[in-house]
Amino acid sequence: MNKHFASTADLEERPTAFRQVGDGCYAFTAAGDPNSGVIVGDRSVMVVDAQATPAAAEKVLEEIRAVTDKPVKFLVLTHYHAVRSLGASAFADAEIISSDLTKRLIADRGETDWAVQNARFPRLFQDGAAIPGLTWPTLSFASSMTIDLGNREVRLMHLGRGHTMGDVVVWVPGSGVMFAGDLVENRAACYCGDAHLADWPRALNRISAFRPNVVVPGRGAALIGPDAVAAGLSETQAFVDILRDSAATAVAAGNGLKDTFVHVKAEMDHRFGGLTLYDHAMPFNVARAYDEALGLETPQAWTPERDRDLWDALYDPAPPASEPETARPGGTPEDTAAYPGETGSGSPLPVLEASAAVDQLSSDRDVPGSDLEPGPALVDAEAGLVEALSDALTPETGAGEDSRSFQSRPN
Repeated sequence: MNKHFASTADLEERPTAFRQVGDGCYAFTAAGDPNSGVIVGDRSVMVVDAQATPAAAEKVLEEIRAVTDKPVKFLVLTHYHAVRSLGASAFADAEIISSDLTKRLIADRGETDWAVQNARFPRLFQDGAAIPGLTWPTLSFASSMTIDLGNREVRLMHLGRGHTMGDVVVWVPGSGVMFAGDLVENRAACYCGDAHLADWPRALNRISAFRPNVVVPGRGAALIGPDAVAAGLSETQAFVDILRDSAATAVAAGNGLKDTFVHVKAEMDHRFGGLTLYDHAMPFNVARAYDEALGLETPQAWTPERDRDLWDALYDPAPPASEPETARPGGTPEDTAAYPGETGSGSPLPVLEASAAVDQLSSDRDVPGSDLEPGPALVDAEAGLVEALSDALTPETGAGEDSRSFQSRPN
């Protein structure tokens, strides 16, 4: 193997920061490591993403205790990856919330993903012996859920497939802050090994439709202000689009995986090569883009063996034994969620109309950090968008209610 595998050479601890990004909203960031979010209400606290280990999660708890003594009652998993979920035991009294699809992915792939992430990110899992097991959601939802933390409403939404099949965003309408998980990155490469690349831009467009003042990405500093938010969404979409399109071009020309990797990197290195995690992510990204270009709808599960085989194949100086390659065996139809109304590259008409209404009425919250509350018309428009998304995005295989509501109760 001619190149260090994944992030095995990344052993230097990253400095962390805890910053208020809106009324009651905080971002815990670590120079390109996975972020967490914190939302504080009058009665309770919500944490967005649990970090990789209980020890890492304790650092988030320390920051929370510096700003409030309210209990952490809710922990939201934006998706199933181990680096974001396995620190959950530090939040012992919290309800653990995910989308239905993420809950299913944990059941189907959680154990192998844990092994894979442990091998890819040894620094993040250096305290991994304290992890008691997989993190199992105690609540899940198909499309949306609303939670009242006490004079602070929080909306959890599955806006479609992107970074994974089950991504959740966390929207705090009274503060104009959205926690986007790995659907959005800031100066960090997107990891696309489990992605739905054709669908990802639609999820980004739906995030944009809410006109957030702040987006907290999966990695990197918070995007604060309309210009920074727009730039972050645009750069994330450009990364996904160029990866998908350049891989499709290579596959259409009859190239196998290794030549596709060379072609895609030639298209992307000059623009994205300096991003955090770029060298780590690109082998997995191209493997998924290659599969998707060949028509493999459901991302293949990663295993430590598949990781190493891929790395050896791409960085072995010897030419591959045979080219071009064909699609490897993949997912079955029941592994893929279908979204009624999703045809071509557009959104269903009710979603477009609701998005336009939010866009027109959002001008009263254009100033970053403004204390101005959104007007009733904007609140109604945002509620209409959530309802339209709930109708359009409910998976045919989804279980449970489309929209659920919970209130935090005092101890």
